[in-house]
Parts: sequence; C-alpha cells; structure tokens
Amino acid sequence: MANITFKNNPVTLLGNEVKVGDKAPDFTVLANDLSPVTLADTKGSVRLISVVPSLDTGVCDAQTRRFNEEAAGLGNVKILTVSVDLPFAQGRWCGANGIENVQTLSDHRDLSFGEAYGVAIQELRLLARAVFVVDSNDTVTYVEYVSEATNHPNYEAALEAAKAAK
Repeated sequence: MANITFKNNPVTLLGNEVKVGDKAPDFTVLANDLSPVTLADTKGSVRLISVVPSLDTGVCDAQTRRFNEEAAGLGNVKILTVSVDLPFAQGRWCGANGIENVQTLSDHRDLSFGEAYGVAIQELRLLARAVFVVDSNDTVTYVEYVSEATNHPNYEAALEAAKAAK
C-alpha cells in the first residue's frame, strides 16, 4: 500500500492499491442528485479521477478548480472528482464556484470507491488525495497517490496522461 500522511501523521489506507496496467476497479458512488454512478456509466471515455478529502478545504478547492479549468482542452476526457462530502454539499459547492466541467461524486455512503482504489483513510473516514487516469477500455494508465494529503498532486503529469490515453 501507498504510504500516506495527513498533516504529517501516518494514516492507514483501506482497500487495494491500484497500479498502472490494472483493470480499473468498479465502484458505486452518488451523483449530486443522489443517483448511483458506476465506472461503467462512463465507459468509452477516458476518465481523469481526481480524489480529494473535502471540497471545503483549500487544496481540494484548488485541485477541483484546476481540473475544471483544464477540461476544455482535454477533448473526450471526463473529469470526476470523488470525495466523502455529502452530495448536497458537493452540489452547493459546485454552484457557488461555477464548476461545470467536473462531475463531483460522493463516496460517503459506503466508501465503495475509496476501498476499491485504496484511498479510504481508516482513521478519518476521508479519502486520501490521489489522481487516476482510466482509458476508454477501463485500463488504469496513470496513478498518483499524493504522499502528504495536504499537498497538491502533479497536475501536469495527470493532464498529460489524460491527453495520451485513448
């Protein structure tokens, strides 16, 4: 498993670490309208999955805004932001911040995504910061588990991976 810290304190991640070349694990999360969303719902598209602890924090806010801004130049890439924030809070945050190119998804119900991708923080019931790129054939082509959850991911590497995926 990836070694992750949260505010410099080691945390325990639940689930299995995902690696480049793996078949992307399925999951069920909730859209802002409470409808279930699975990996299969976006099949046929490249997916950049941005994982954040909470949209209501500075780095998570900046990460989601950055991917929202970059979305127009990515063509057939769907950007999904997953957190354990409630769907209502995600919807409010997106509306207040003009986020229209990123789909926010909530893993609050059962940590389906967090455990499938090895990002569920046992001690905090939050998700560790990470970025995954999944190609149109559901193969993982890029993985970054950010070692300190309060740090930014490597935006440029993730965006290049999304552009290169088919």
